Amino acid sequence: MTADRLRSIVPMFGGATQYVETLNTTLAFVDSYHPTTDELVAWHQETFANVSSRSSIMRRMGYLTNLGFLQRDGEVWRLGAVGHEYTQNHDTATLFQVMSDRNVGLRSLLYALAVAPMTISEIGDQQLDTHPELGWRRGETDMALQRANWLRSMGLVEKQGDTYDLTREGRSFVEDAVETWAAPTEVTPVENGMMTAGTYETVTYARAVDPEFRATALARYDQQCPISGVDHPGLLDVAHVLSWRDYPTYRADLSNVITLSKTHHAAFDRELYTIDADFRLLVNSTFETQSDLLKRTILNKAGETLPLLETGLSSDHLAQHNAGLEWV
Repeated sequence: MTADRLRSIVPMFGGATQYVETLNTTLAFVDSYHPTTDELVAWHQETFANVSSRSSIMRRMGYLTNLGFLQRDGEVWRLGAVGHEYTQNHDTATLFQVMSDRNVGLRSLLYALAVAPMTISEIGDQQLDTHPELGWRRGETDMALQRANWLRSMGLVEKQGDTYDLTREGRSFVEDAVETWAAPTEVTPVENGMMTAGTYETVTYARAVDPEFRATALARYDQQCPISGVDHPGLLDVAHVLSWRDYPTYRADLSNVITLSKTHHAAFDRELYTIDADFRLLVNSTFETQSDLLKRTILNKAGETLPLLETGLSSDHLAQHNAGLEWV
């Protein structure tokens, strides 16, 4: 996450599902008339019901300026660079990219909602767990509500009773987002998939994953590997149960990932152990080691049930993974 991303998301006038419509109307007015500040305030007061406060209007205009939609030249308002780009076709993908690039937490919320619907209270907790820099107090729901309403206005989220869920379009965004908003990370596989005591050649390549997907996954596991107890973020990987290469459909599926230490990730990928559908640790009978760490965290834990019930990890994905292992 870049340091200049905004922690506060400001609502637009017009109601919970009208933010985008209000944005479009505002940009069209500014582009057509290049109003002064007084004219922009007067237009808001005439256009939207129950809008009278100049400070409330200017707070929203300041937010759109920070996003790049508007710019102010003295007393005259014009479209900013982002505003010009967006108003070419009012494309939802462009709008979401702008909003998620400049605001903390929107993409991580889409990833979390792809697992299961959430209440506003749960959304607030998810955002704080994943992005503690937001700094809200637990139980406050205003910022969570504004995030949900922006996504509703874009047609990516819908409200059903007291819960919020992804729409079909929202799910299509999630499927692509993990790679679309990726940041490269180094991954070093071992030649032929085998580790030896002698020298070996490695090939280093980049696996690109959205940093907000990684942050969301780590938050679901309390920033800890459930097998080894390693709790330093720099030593943790987001491991896919159904592999990244063979199952691209599940790359952005939080129920298909588990946070593992780099060592335990490598051991999982090399099929030295697995986890069954009841979350028990199963160890490959051919796995031998002199490492006290691996003995303590893998060999000696064979058959133990891991604390994974609340993480959302899919038993079905685990069963499908294990069906391809000859030794299980």
